[in-house]
Amino acid sequence: MSAAGLLHNFIFFMLAIGVLVTFHEYGHYWVARRLGVKVLRFSVGFGKPLFSWRKQKGDDDIEFVIAAIPLGGYVKMLDEREADVDEADRHRAFNRQPVASRIAIVAAGPLFNFLLAILFYWIVFINGVDGIRPLINEPVVDSIAAEAGFVKEDEILSVGNTQVQTWQAFRMALIDHGIDGGSLTVKVKTADQMVIDRELLIGDRHLLNNDADVLEQLGFNRWNPEIPAVLGGVTSGDAAEKAGLKKGDHVLAVDGKTINHWDELVEIIKSGAGDELGFLVRRDGVDQLITVIPGERKVNNKLAGFVGAFPEQPEAVRNKLKTRIDYTFGEALVKGVEKTWSISILTLRVLGKMLLGEAALENISGPITIATYAGMTASISIVTYISFLAMISVSLGVLNLLPVPMLDGGHLFYYLIELIKGSPVSEKFEEIGQQIGLTLLLMLMALAIFNDIQRLIN
Repeated sequence: MSAAGLLHNFIFFMLAIGVLVTFHEYGHYWVARRLGVKVLRFSVGFGKPLFSWRKQKGDDDIEFVIAAIPLGGYVKMLDEREADVDEADRHRAFNRQPVASRIAIVAAGPLFNFLLAILFYWIVFINGVDGIRPLINEPVVDSIAAEAGFVKEDEILSVGNTQVQTWQAFRMALIDHGIDGGSLTVKVKTADQMVIDRELLIGDRHLLNNDADVLEQLGFNRWNPEIPAVLGGVTSGDAAEKAGLKKGDHVLAVDGKTINHWDELVEIIKSGAGDELGFLVRRDGVDQLITVIPGERKVNNKLAGFVGAFPEQPEAVRNKLKTRIDYTFGEALVKGVEKTWSISILTLRVLGKMLLGEAALENISGPITIATYAGMTASISIVTYISFLAMISVSLGVLNLLPVPMLDGGHLFYYLIELIKGSPVSEKFEEIGQQIGLTLLLMLMALAIFNDIQRLIN
C-alpha cells in the first residue's frame, strides 16, 4: 500500500478510536459527576500526555488529557486506595460510594458505547440502505446449498425468522442462525415467482471454525448475469490501469481465446497471476492488442490473479441487482436498537464458540485490520464509515463487559461478589485479578496483532 493510503487509513483509524474511546469514558465521567463523585482527570489515551488543560466544573478543577497511546482511556476519580483524601472530600471518594453507585459508574462506559451505536445505526437507516439483492446463482455441485435444492435466480426472502433484503443481510443471517449447526429454513422466491421453503442441513459443521466465507462453505454463489466484457472502470495503481486499459474498453479475446462474457474474462485473469496476457480490446471502434500482467492476491486461502477492473453493467441488470430500503424516523430508531442488540448477542456467541474451540481464533482482528477497514469504509462513503463505527462501538461495549479484571466487566464482577458476601473483595484478591487480567489482555492483543500480520502476508 502507498504512503498516502497508509496515512488515509491511520487518520480514519485515529478518528474512530478517538470518538469511541471519548464517548466510552464520557459515560463514566457523566454518571460519576451526577452521583457526586469527584473526578480528577479525564484522559483519552494512556501514557505520556501530549496535550492537557484544566477546567473548572463546579467546585472541581478537572484535568483533561490527550495521551500518547490511543488504544483506550480512563477517568481518574478521588479514591482513598490510591492517595490520601482530605476529610472534607471523603464522602466524594469513589471507594466510599454505595455498591449500586459504583456499579452505575462502571457500567456507564459500555452503556454509552451501545447508545452511540444506536445513534450511528439510526443515522445509517434514516439515510436508507442501498444493497445488492440476495439472488442466488447455480450453487456449487454437491454442496449443502445444492443438496437443499437451491437453483439459479432464487431470491432469499428470510433465513429462520429473519427477513432478508440484501446479500450482506443474507450472509449475517446465515452466521446468526447457522452458527450452532442443525437444520435451517430459508424462504425463497423462485424465478417463476413461487414462494417456497428450502431446508439447509448444516449438521454439526462449525461455520466459524476456519477463515473461509460462510457462503463459500455452504456452496452459495451470488447471481451474476452474462454481460459483455466491457470495462466500467479501473482502480488506481492496479494492473489494468498500468497496462493502459480504460473505461469502455471491450475485451474481445485474451491470448487468442474469444471472450463472450465478463465471467470468462475473470476466470482467465484469476488463473493468470504474473503472466503476460494479450488482451485484444476494441476501443472507439478500433481493435488493439494490450499486454496485461495480473497481480496476485489470496482469496479464500487460494492465490488468484487480479487486474483491478470492474464491468459495465447495463441499466436493466443494475435495476435487477440493486435494492434500496427506506425507513421513517421511528422505524430507523427501532432498527438501530434491533441491530445493536443482534450484533451484541452475535459477538457474545462467537466469543463463546472460540472458547469452546468451535470458532477459529483467526476471527480476532487487531488495530491493523481495524485501521484498514476504517480507511476502506471512509473511502466508500461517510454513511458506510458511520456503520463501521457503530459495529466497533458495539464490540467495544461487549468486550468491556466481559468479566475480565482490568476491564469494566471485571470490576462489575468484584461488585457482584461484594453484593453476595456483604463486603468488598480483599486488596490481595483484586491485585491477583489485575495481574491475571493484564496477562489475558496482553495475550489477546498479541494474538490480534499476529492475525493482522498474517492477513498482510496473505
